[in-house]
Amino acid sequence: MSYAPFDYVILRAAPRVHRGEFINVGALLYCRAGDFLGAAWHVDPDRLRALDPAVDVEAVCASLEHIRAICAGDASGGPAAETSIGERFRWLAAPRSTVVHPGPIHGGLTTDPEVDLDHLLTTYVR
Repeated sequence: MSYAPFDYVILRAAPRVHRGEFINVGALLYCRAGDFLGAAWHVDPDRLRALDPAVDVEAVCASLEHIRAICAGDASGGPAAETSIGERFRWLAAPRSTVVHPGPIHGGLTTDPEVDLDHLLTTYVR
């Protein structure tokens, strides 16, 4: 594939949403030209507990797995997983006040969306 535009968001975990503190825990990448929508995540429990010692790390990970299922179009993602990949990305990238929520949408160019998704995870999360 030649260079194709993509959009991405960094997924954030904010154990106490009202405080506005968060850590980056994942990334979503959508490339229309490549018919690609993917999510990758990595949670560091110690960093998450630094924001809230009582955070339910398992619930955060379950939310991230649900997001990955939606991206993959897996039935476990519920009704959102049954829509087009563009609709799934827009739904997942929409602002929300939940423990796991997306940051702003950014763009770039890619020749390999999976490689760039891994690069985003390495750069912004790990």
